[in-house]
Amino acid sequence: MLVVRGRLADAVADGAATAALRDRVADTGQPAVRVWAPGRIVAFGRRDTRSDGYDAAAAAARDRGFEPVERSVGGRAVAYDGETTLAFARITPVDGVRGGLDERYDALSADVLGVLADLGVEATEGEPPESFCPGQHSLRTIAGGKLAGLAQRVTSGAAITSGVLTVANHDELAAVLDAVYGALDVSFDPESVGSVARAGGPSDPDRVRDALEDALVGDREREVVDVADLVAANS
Repeated sequence: MLVVRGRLADAVADGAATAALRDRVADTGQPAVRVWAPGRIVAFGRRDTRSDGYDAAAAAARDRGFEPVERSVGGRAVAYDGETTLAFARITPVDGVRGGLDERYDALSADVLGVLADLGVEATEGEPPESFCPGQHSLRTIAGGKLAGLAQRVTSGAAITSGVLTVANHDELAAVLDAVYGALDVSFDPESVGSVARAGGPSDPDRVRDALEDALVGDREREVVDVADLVAANS
């Protein structure tokens, strides 16, 4: 298992690095895991960027110190604070674009729920109403706050099953998302934003990152590389 650590200073290049990792998995057949804290950004999906309120939403993010970034896939806007919001991805080789979708979602959900339980957080599948980046594959606390959203993209040769997990700093994230979703004219409840710390777990993102990486890797042998070295080797 290739384990990629760290992040690139440029937010767009950092996102592209994960896509490049997907291509590497397709070419080599070696699965990969990446768990990291992206920079201080708000990542907007296609529906957001096509909205009449997108310019205002991007300005609202920028005014609060978050760089607006456009992504080609995914749902509604997601905020990362640069420290305590973790992105994670498990990339596996596949024979084709059909089959295995539900199994990969189920496996990733089980792994993340197991990590949360070990950290003292009671969580389950589902999400509260009017949450950020709503979707069918989300995890929430028993009390209702959204902790994580999961996504999947399958291309020829590889599948990325990924997500975002909020460790702490939910108040600031809720505030910027409230402004962004308001500009986009999309319903959003700031109280729907949960976090590991808010649910009684640790606020240390490094501790959570290590636990999440261990779960995603499992008992496979690791080959650890820095994302900057990986990008340089493939350039």
